[in-house]
Amino acid sequence: MLKYLIRASFEVDGRVEKHDIIGAVFGQTEGLLGSEFNLEELQNKDKIGRVHIDLKYQGTKTVGEIQIPSNLDRVETVLLAAMIETVDKVGPYTARITVESIEDLRAEKLKWIVQRARELLQTVKEQEPDIKEIIREVTQRIEAQPKVIEYGEDKLPAGPDVEKSDTIIIVEGRADVINLGRYGYTNTIAIGGAKERVPKTIIDLAKGKKVILFVDGDRGGEMIMRTVLSQMHVDYVARAPKGMEVEQLTGKEVARALAQMVPAEEMMKQLGMAPAQPAQQVQQPQPPAGAAAQQEQQAVVQPPAAQPPQQPQAEAQAVAQEAQPQQAEVAQQQAGVTSLIMPKQVLDNMKELKGTLEAVAYDRSWNEVARLKVKDLFNWMQQIEPGKVYAVVFDGIITQRLIDAASEKGVALLIGARIGSKVSSRKGDVVFMTFSDIV
Repeated sequence: MLKYLIRASFEVDGRVEKHDIIGAVFGQTEGLLGSEFNLEELQNKDKIGRVHIDLKYQGTKTVGEIQIPSNLDRVETVLLAAMIETVDKVGPYTARITVESIEDLRAEKLKWIVQRARELLQTVKEQEPDIKEIIREVTQRIEAQPKVIEYGEDKLPAGPDVEKSDTIIIVEGRADVINLGRYGYTNTIAIGGAKERVPKTIIDLAKGKKVILFVDGDRGGEMIMRTVLSQMHVDYVARAPKGMEVEQLTGKEVARALAQMVPAEEMMKQLGMAPAQPAQQVQQPQPPAGAAAQQEQQAVVQPPAAQPPQQPQAEAQAVAQEAQPQQAEVAQQQAGVTSLIMPKQVLDNMKELKGTLEAVAYDRSWNEVARLKVKDLFNWMQQIEPGKVYAVVFDGIITQRLIDAASEKGVALLIGARIGSKVSSRKGDVVFMTFSDIV
């Protein structure tokens, strides 16, 4: 059964025949996208049907329509349609071809089936109990919009069964919830786009449920995946095909993606991520009276106090101070950094680092010393001159190996996206904390 029908209009600046147009289309597209898109070969393999031409003459011009039935998939069909538009000559005359539409023939047949089923339904005199569900599906309108509710305090888009189901599917946006609802997945909830924090509504809902994270097959999907996996428990991760979004998928593509989902632990290993860390509280004390005008340039950060080896967690306090470069001083004791003044520019850079997998090194005056990829950070730290670098801020995991290297090179402070699960202790004067401890 043919899947699609390409309809394209054409205009030729001269009088030509049907065979002239067909010859131009076949000849000028040959080899353009490789042998796989040779129209003659596609016809021989029944991948496309017979090319139909309707034409008429308008003065000295020839205008009309080209129809090409296609048995290729959706992506290959649109490539074929775009390729046909490159034809610019028919014989000696200039020509212009424009694709007007690509019809899904299966959808048209499905509409006819539904309409015919409704007509046949009028003739049915008896109904057996086991076909009630089939009758309900036939009589429903195909175009009916799946029901979407607003769930929780955050009013997140969700399917109607998200609360009572023992399994939930977390997606990015409302369009994803609607698309999955078309194919019977009513236990979905949207995170609301790329965010730094997973909404509390989702975290509370996920308690005691099996959680599936379903993201787009692009960079944005990976960023959402990293955010969710780092902040809450997820059982499985499913991804749309590369370059596609969940809202674009057909029912078969959705089912295939969910069938190929992988355990969250395996996905985190592939991404080089540590297990999710509980979100830490960042207390922001009120500034003293009269200091409101001085809040935008620098931040005083209180590094975490030393903890027992089994709990290397940090507590940070941030309060705005007036901007004065000469105040970028660090008070130290034998236990390491006790307080520091961090310029606003450094805080802004820290926010921009998220999702880049980059690292920035600073000296004691918070001047940028180097910027590099996180994957090269350990080797770079082994080669630097001791005492040259004071702090390293990076979009990666703080590991025991990095802490040891920092101690050997006199680096006093490490600020990363997360703390590794195997970090058992602080070493020397090295203090480490996460982005969430500060911003």
